[in-house]
Order: sequence, then C-alpha cells, then structure tokens
Amino acid sequence: MPGPDQRWHGALLRWFYGGLFDQQPLHLSLTGGTLLPGRAGSYSWQMMRRADREWIEGRALAAGFDLAGVADVPEAASGEAGEIDRRYSEWVDAGRAGEMEYLKRADEAGELLRGDLLRAMPWARSVIVCAVNYNAEAPRSIDEAPAGSGWIARYAWSGRGEGEGGSDYHDVLLPRLRVVERELKERFGEGCETRCYVDTGPIVERGYAARAGVGWIGKNTCVLNQGQGSWLLLGVIVTSLELEREALAVAAADRCGTCTRCIDACPTDALIAPRQMDASRCIAYLTIEKKGSIDEELREGMGRQVFGCDICQDVCPWNRKAPVGRSGALPARGELVNPALEWLAGMDGSTFNRWFRGSPLERTRRKRIRRNVAIAMGNSGERGYLPQLEQWASEDDVVLAEAAGWAVRRLEDGAK
Repeated sequence: MPGPDQRWHGALLRWFYGGLFDQQPLHLSLTGGTLLPGRAGSYSWQMMRRADREWIEGRALAAGFDLAGVADVPEAASGEAGEIDRRYSEWVDAGRAGEMEYLKRADEAGELLRGDLLRAMPWARSVIVCAVNYNAEAPRSIDEAPAGSGWIARYAWSGRGEGEGGSDYHDVLLPRLRVVERELKERFGEGCETRCYVDTGPIVERGYAARAGVGWIGKNTCVLNQGQGSWLLLGVIVTSLELEREALAVAAADRCGTCTRCIDACPTDALIAPRQMDASRCIAYLTIEKKGSIDEELREGMGRQVFGCDICQDVCPWNRKAPVGRSGALPARGELVNPALEWLAGMDGSTFNRWFRGSPLERTRRKRIRRNVAIAMGNSGERGYLPQLEQWASEDDVVLAEAAGWAVRRLEDGAK
C-alpha cells in the first residue's frame, strides 16, 4: 500500500509526451490459433477493437468521469519506450524529483520502475485513462484577494460540509474506476488482467493521457483538454487487452502555440523549459511534499501559497472558459477559497482534524501547514502577524521556529 506522500496528484510527472507507436508485428494467438496483430512473445492477449474501445470510453463517462480514452503501452524493445525511459532517468538523475524517493524506486537491475510500465507489469498492453474536472465557480489565485488571505490549491477544496472534514480525490475516483473495471471483466472475462490506480502506481499517467487522446501536455506540464481546460484529476486502469491497429487512439493536437504565460508566471522558476519541470523548485512540492526547512531563496516566490499552487494553470488561456465540474464529485468548500492566514494559524489539532480529516491537507499534516503559513505571513507585509510569528519562533518545533524567525525578520525589514 503506498505511503501518504505518494498519494499526491501533484504536478510533478507531467513533462512526458508519448507519441503513437509504430506498426506492430503479427504473432500467433495461443488461444484462438489465428493471426492477430500484436507483439511477439509467449503470452496470449485478448484484442481490443475500436468498438471495444468506444464501449469502454462510454462506460467510463457513465461511471461519472468527464473524459476517457485508451492508450497502448509501448513495447519494451521499441525506440519510443527507450526514449521515455531515458528522459525519466535523466530527470531523476538531475535531482528534479526532490526528496520524493518513491519516484526513484528501481527493480533488481537498477532500472527505474516508472521509466517503463512493463518493468512492474509485464502483462500490461493498454491503459484506460479517466479524468474528472474539478474546476469550481470561484476566484483564481492570481485575482485580487482579501488582505491576509492564503491559498489552498483548487483540487483540495472539496469536502462533505462545513466542519465535517474533507474529501480526497483518490477516494472519490477509485470507486468509479472499480465500476469500469467490473464491467470490463464482465465483457472480457476474468482472464483480463487489470490494476486500478489514482496516483499510486508505477505509471506516468499524463503520458498515457496524451497517448489516449484525453489531452495534450501543456508547457506547464499539465494535461490540457480543449474543452475542459487543465483542471483534471486522472485515474487509470492498466489492462492486458491489446489494442488492434485500427483501435489506436489519435493523440490530441498540441495547441499551446507560442504561448509561454505559464513559464513566465512561475514564481520559483520551476518550469525550466516548455514541458520540463524541476519539481524541487515547484511550490506544490515545497508546500506539500517537502519535509523540514525550505530553502530561503525559494520562500519569497512562494507568496501566500500554503498548500499547492495553481498559478501556472490560472494564467493559462485555455482555462479562461474552462467549465465548472459537472459531476459534483468534489464540491468546493467556500471557506477554503482565500482562507485567512490567521484562521489557519489558530487551528489546534482537533480543529485541524475536523476541517481536513479525509482531505489532501490531512496527509501533509498540520505541522507542515503551519510552516507554510509562517512563510506566507512573512510574505504578506502585514506586521499584525508578528505576535503569532514570535510565539512560533520560540516553539520546540525547530522547522516552524526557523520559518517563523525568517518571517519576523522579513516583516521587520519592511519587505513586501
């Protein structure tokens, strides 16, 4: 079972883009005795026709997803698979995964598991990619906001009601995937191998989303869909069903053009090039995943962000007319939109649990949230926060005390 820090949608694996794969050889089916298009090997694969793919996509929509597609898995020996593996390895080797050790897991041969899906699941032949739109009718993080407010990433606003705890998209999407999985077994039989994942498997979901035609990979490394924008949460079902040639999805056209607004807007320069992210500099990583002290050089850029960051999506022209999520799966709690830093700072353990139990913030924990709030207070220019910060600066939590001390000095120096 993955640890809590692995269950983050995050924006940290979005630099991949996989093209469709080349002509496939023929092999003899061990079950039917007929020649089927597929890859050579000792296994017998059930084939997925275009009608099957369209049926699967329809069942995913019926299960409550807003978008769905099916992608093929590149053959291990193909040049395409090698290129994806190489890019991933270089990304990890460059230190851009930060402290997220689960992204660096390797097999016995030392090969990174996420570099090639077939390393973890040799039977995998296709990936069903499902997406839910989580956009809400609410301000953007870049809009004018009340003084003293922080920012919680849009995807983490959902909950069950005031003071009744939050809801986690993992727990919302997975049951819907299970519905599709059951129907898949009914159609293709129990011999169809499947695995369902929502950010928990050894797979780069966004690469397969692009292969499945769900969207293209934007320069901000998010999946962008022309009709839905980028406010998308992904879930996948890995299957042993092999796509026939005529069933292969057509990748969505890249519609970013010459726009670089996301790259230009990133306050910490985490987007080092189009579709390339240094996760160790990303505000989402710093506020959610990063344990301990945050490098001082990055703190000013964090601004008022206390959990996650939406800036590179808020500036994207494709999100100007992005629809509000229609499924109702992740209803937003208004109290979490531009939350007062003072309110967050004043939460004791029981209050924090009451508000965030079952939500993504619970997994980051109150300890790290208070560190982030201290930094946001330091960036606010509001000297009224000094008493709270001075109190934190004397606490036994050395990380919080150090962040609060930095914030005190910043406010006293009059920095904005």
